[in-house]
Amino acid sequence: MLILSRKINEKIMIGDDISVSVIEIRGDQVKLGVEAPRTVKVFRQEVFDAIRTENKAAAESVPVLPALELLNKSKTET
Repeated sequence: MLILSRKINEKIMIGDDISVSVIEIRGDQVKLGVEAPRTVKVFRQEVFDAIRTENKAAAESVPVLPALELLNKSKTET
């Protein structure tokens, strides 16, 4: 992990096209601004974890279609 010190209005560059700016510091809270291309998804960690958990649960709950069961069965019999 890289640890950097920054003051208000100072930035950190990630690659050529992502910047993170310190917007405000108030007590133990820091407000950050993230500038990134629209193709880059930016999430808070807890939101990212919730999305990953939901995606995993959805993938595990997908029913196997009867046609796929037959296909898998025929592959194992040959």
